[in-house]
Amino acid sequence: QVQLVESGGGLVQAGGSLRLSCAASRIIFSISTMGWYRQVPGKQRDLVATITRGGNTNYADSVKGRFTISRDNAKNTAYLQMNSLKPEDTAVYYCKSSSSTFGDSWGQGTQVTVSS
Repeated sequence: QVQLVESGGGLVQAGGSLRLSCAASRIIFSISTMGWYRQVPGKQRDLVATITRGGNTNYADSVKGRFTISRDNAKNTAYLQMNSLKPEDTAVYYCKSSSSTFGDSWGQGTQVTVSS
């Protein structure tokens, strides 16, 4: 079973920054596209950003220019740097790994709350 461990959520004022981390095992991380998604109660889970093994990134329009996804292959960890946070960014953020070998796996989620 793939295990993803997230950290870094919390409470921040509008305009502030947070960095989320997602750690995975080496074998999983090395072959997976990593992604961040977010979900608010009563709504579907939405894509925030993804990064491939080769470092190609993709962002939701709502976060372009404010969020940056990255990965450290030596540490088997993916990151989501969130700047200029807005109250509408408040959600539970989930890390996801995707590979043809192991399929899709999700982390436990971490709460991000942005106060106005």
